[in-house]
Amino acid sequence: MFSDVSVKAPAKVNIGLKVLKKRADGFHNIESIFQTVDLADELKVHRISKAECNITCAQMRLPLENTLTKTYTAFRNITGIDFGIDVELHKVLPAGGGLGGGSSDGASLLKALSDLAGIPLTHSLADSVAEQVGSDVFFFLHSGFFEKGRGCALVSGRGEIVEPIEPRTDLSFLLIFPGIHSSTAEAYSLVDEAYESGKEVSCPEFMELRRFYYGSVDAWEFANSFTPVLIEKYPLIGQAIHDILECGADWADMSGSGATVFGVFESESCAKQAALECQKKWKCVLVH
Repeated sequence: MFSDVSVKAPAKVNIGLKVLKKRADGFHNIESIFQTVDLADELKVHRISKAECNITCAQMRLPLENTLTKTYTAFRNITGIDFGIDVELHKVLPAGGGLGGGSSDGASLLKALSDLAGIPLTHSLADSVAEQVGSDVFFFLHSGFFEKGRGCALVSGRGEIVEPIEPRTDLSFLLIFPGIHSSTAEAYSLVDEAYESGKEVSCPEFMELRRFYYGSVDAWEFANSFTPVLIEKYPLIGQAIHDILECGADWADMSGSGATVFGVFESESCAKQAALECQKKWKCVLVH
């Protein structure tokens, strides 16, 4: 067994995100393609004898209860481990950015705990922990990222139904950070209000997502249910989408419940040129 493990926790983008009406249990079903990109947090995890979870993070102040503490507690309760961990989190992904940073951190910590404990991370164990930590955790655990270094999947249910698909490696993604912190709970509330007032975003049927994904990007019909309601509240998001398209993106939208905006390029040279233009006005990063 190891005493120290380092793991990457990648960002994800949502290529289309249809939010369905609220379920009786308070959750929402979704339909989306999730894909990891090569922008990531890093966790250095050290095994200690005392059964506790200590976290240090130089980049931001974390709440006392967070996805890392929840992951450790769930794993300990399920497996009965008697050791604790010191976690040094190097935070790159913005909170409230729609990139799944907290969920990715939780999934990667679970992988580290599995290695430290010498306990295989079975599908059942992964799901039992993800159930207690957050809906997006399922994707990071089952997308193929830990096996292949890149993950992509059709995601449905409340996020727990993950069907891995082969990720496209020919695409470049230009991420723009508008400087807005979008609350997931608030975003879902705004979508619920839109449903109640008869406003609904037109999205492709779930069975069509795979076909669009592997087709020409400039013909994509993906849409994000959160985008119109968030633009109404935060016009900067709409401006960022406009600017990234003006810079030559083949397609652009917001990721998750916001507020990160991203453009997709089939030409890497066009993506590099667009990044040079966008960085004059926005904080942005080019990834694959």
